[in-house]
Amino acid sequence: MAEKPTVIAVQKALESAKKRNFTETVELAINLKDVDLSLPKNRIQEDIVLPSGRGKEIKICVIGGGELALKAKDVADLVITPEELGAIADDRKQAKGIANSTDYFIAEAPLMAQVGKRLGTVLGPRGKMPKPIPPGIDPTAMVEGLRKSVTVRTRDRKTFHVPVGTADMDAEAIADNIETIIKRVSLRLEKGDANIQSAYVKTSMGPSERVF
Repeated sequence: MAEKPTVIAVQKALESAKKRNFTETVELAINLKDVDLSLPKNRIQEDIVLPSGRGKEIKICVIGGGELALKAKDVADLVITPEELGAIADDRKQAKGIANSTDYFIAEAPLMAQVGKRLGTVLGPRGKMPKPIPPGIDPTAMVEGLRKSVTVRTRDRKTFHVPVGTADMDAEAIADNIETIIKRVSLRLEKGDANIQSAYVKTSMGPSERVF
């Protein structure tokens, strides 16, 4: 059985990349066409769970108190209680450090407004505003889902990049991730994949190969 074109493109991208002394991220670049991204309603911002995962550690912060905070201590990388939120927000350097080192934030739903007021200027521009969770809910499933997720965010540019794995992953696993992202992006576009001009895969420092 012949290998899928996506798998072949990933294999070429991995093979043509120079060997580095660190594990490179594998990225997907998608170029859109005939989409007016100056209109906010046409922009895409969506979390997509990758079937093969990210291939790297993804850090999650949970903001909440009480039962949620207790449950989060076992599964999250960082837990911020409502009492700690103000002190962190007042320390701009600390707030930026947490924002830069954390991939996703989850906040207890009643705290969303407070988090937005105190940390919105740090998290908003980075596309890391928290995802709400009801008080007392076990966050395990949400945290585990986010550890395998990527955020697709077009802003106002027709070309955008999404991490789809790491260079030490199997080509088939990366190809599955790529196909999942292209399918999900197509569903968000008015004309489906007719609005996708092209898509390329590459390691962060290597040459690109066309996959679409």
